[in-house]
Amino acid sequence: MAEETISEQGAPAGVSAGVGLDGAGAATEASSDGARAAAFLGETLGPLFLYEPVDGRARALMAELASLDVAEAAAAWPCVDAPVAAEALERIQRGLRDESADDVLWEYRRLFVGPARKAAPPWGSVYTDRECVIFGESTLALRQWMRERGIARPGDGSEPEDHIGLMLLLMAWIDCHAPELLDEYLAEHLLTWAPHFLEEVEEATESGYLGGLAFLTRQSLAGMQRERGLSVELPRFYR
Repeated sequence: MAEETISEQGAPAGVSAGVGLDGAGAATEASSDGARAAAFLGETLGPLFLYEPVDGRARALMAELASLDVAEAAAAWPCVDAPVAAEALERIQRGLRDESADDVLWEYRRLFVGPARKAAPPWGSVYTDRECVIFGESTLALRQWMRERGIARPGDGSEPEDHIGLMLLLMAWIDCHAPELLDEYLAEHLLTWAPHFLEEVEEATESGYLGGLAFLTRQSLAGMQRERGLSVELPRFYR
């Protein structure tokens, strides 16, 4: 397979930094076509983890989430039962309504960026590597998996490939361009650690927006695993 390119922004080429939600239209299309569920979820949720809330790529999605009709969107949200999706979307909307932009930004940085010790580092190897480091063994395993399948590394390589935002966007890209690889990618690389990380976010934050985002993402991944019948061998978590 010829090596596919990844955009400089970290999103695989051909995958936008977030789909337009258009009310529940995109979710409806994804829920009616299982082959597109991963693309919708990755494109919608990935940028919200990858980019700071002040970044236009995240801000546009946040504005769309804030304006959704919750009942309509929850009924159409792929891989998640409507009452659970409604709970998550309501938490997100309440947080976006009640929390200031500065509060959301600083909480995002406290969780994922620093400079102080990060409350919930967004890289998989921090949780699965004995030394709790970035660019750990699981990162290298993902890098090798991508190389063997002709998928280029994101951006300039300064951000580890196992950043949750990059991995969600990669999930979307695989669904669109190499769907035969999706189950393998999910079972061996994303679902091995992402649910644990998302639980850490939920426990570490009082932000309705960020906590709701983590909850919605965790429930979406769990539903996708269930619907696709995937068996996932969990590693030992060191954090």
